[in-house]
Amino acid sequence: MPEIVSNGLTLHYDTFGDSRDPAVLLVMGLGTQMIAWRTEFCESLASLGLHVIRFDNRDVGLSTKIHGAPVPSIARTLLLRTWGAARPAYTLSDMARDAVGVLDGLAIRAAHVVGVSMGGMIAQTLAIEHRSRTLSLTSIMSSPGDYRLPPPTQAARAMLLRPVPRTRDQALDQVVELFRVIGSPKHFDEARIRARAAESYDRSSYRLGTARQLDAILSSPPRSPALRTLEIAATVVHGALDPLVPIAHGRATASAIPGADLRVIDDLAHDLPEAHWPALIDAISKTIERAA
Repeated sequence: MPEIVSNGLTLHYDTFGDSRDPAVLLVMGLGTQMIAWRTEFCESLASLGLHVIRFDNRDVGLSTKIHGAPVPSIARTLLLRTWGAARPAYTLSDMARDAVGVLDGLAIRAAHVVGVSMGGMIAQTLAIEHRSRTLSLTSIMSSPGDYRLPPPTQAARAMLLRPVPRTRDQALDQVVELFRVIGSPKHFDEARIRARAAESYDRSSYRLGTARQLDAILSSPPRSPALRTLEIAATVVHGALDPLVPIAHGRATASAIPGADLRVIDDLAHDLPEAHWPALIDAISKTIERAA
């Protein structure tokens, strides 16, 4: 797997399509490896004449783990943090600079940026803080970080408070239970979820970074004021059934970005089932067309 050094970190990445085509940078969510952007999804996107890049964020997958940095309690992070209470190991701004470093390493001047969940927050931050590097923005099941927006449901929040699993089997069971709660009910497939969880676990079983990434999310200020200053083609995609990042977050994101297109998928929760890949790819491609 190729790698790039960015911000003093080694970031693993993968590409699809012709490097001479317009670049699309895919940014994944909390504690989730780049392979959650499934190869078939990336190939379908590349077939539209796009150069698709996916990468492991810091503290996850095969990218650098921030060893020695404090690991906050997820319960404390979720329930007790107040803005300014403590300095996180890193911020969403740091993670956005990582993404820019991937572009630098590939000699890409600017890219169409697509982020899901925490990846959407990183993509928003990239668009705000690195405007010349962002050709368009597609924010999927994400949030502008406004503290007044509805929290996760009690069941979804409980999934984040579980102890770190001790064995591989426990880890796979936790992933299945997670998506039983936050995934799209109509598209829940236990065997497929377990198989993909096994693939991720065997690639990298490091879990401590999830708490630090969550700390980065909750330590970052709201982005709505800065989003209102963007002049960029943008689309917001959100599931009507999302229990982890409720639909109000998607509506608030779209409302904040001038001219943003909001697409609500009725039977989508907080996952990326294959049944909705065509809708997601269409949203991305239409955003790119508007940018052009």
